[in-house]
Amino acid sequence: MLVRELRQRPPSWAQYKGNRPIIFLPFHALEWSLQWSAYYLSRWALLEVLEYLSVLSVLVAVIFYFTESGDRRKQKHYQAWQVINTAQGKGGSGGRIEALQELNLDHVPLVGVNAAGAFLQGIQLSGANLLRANLEACDLRDSNLHAIDLRYAALAWANFGQANLGRAKLEGADLSNADLTDADLSGADLRDVNLQDVEWKEIRSIAGANIKGVRNAPQGFTAWALQHHAVMGGGH
Repeated sequence: MLVRELRQRPPSWAQYKGNRPIIFLPFHALEWSLQWSAYYLSRWALLEVLEYLSVLSVLVAVIFYFTESGDRRKQKHYQAWQVINTAQGKGGSGGRIEALQELNLDHVPLVGVNAAGAFLQGIQLSGANLLRANLEACDLRDSNLHAIDLRYAALAWANFGQANLGRAKLEGADLSNADLTDADLSGADLRDVNLQDVEWKEIRSIAGANIKGVRNAPQGFTAWALQHHAVMGGGH
């Protein structure tokens, strides 16, 4: 922003040049001319008006930015859902990691999302709502799924290697043939989960997890889980 200040009237040329060396007079003449130009411009009202208009335009831009923030967010969400839906049935990430994370950060429910077969390794979906989602055969290794809601979700053949599923809600989910190698299931709700042929022997932690009513549990799983401080409570 320009800052206008009223300048003092410059001296006359005779006063300004004084006894200055003749060789430098052209440079001093230029400086003297500029001083007079600045003097007259400092008294030009048009410049003051233009300065105020520039400030006003910035203010208007800021107001529009905040008033349109809701529309920009809706547009951002629409684009994220478009990425997810367009990639359905395809392998790889297809931008779904970023799209799902972005929606979750804005607290958008991901209920029923279909990302079957997607490469979602390392995804950060702590606290996300994926009730009845389809994540069959997804690669979810090294993911942060803490406190995620995956109740009644399709998770067959999914790879949860080294994933954080602490306090995850998995009630009624299908985990058949899923890989839980080195996964953290501490405090998770595993009631009525289908565990047929699940890879469970190298689960990192299952302490505090509720395993009441698990279905098709592999031989030895229930005894092992209880030995490692899982519970068979009535609720979660």
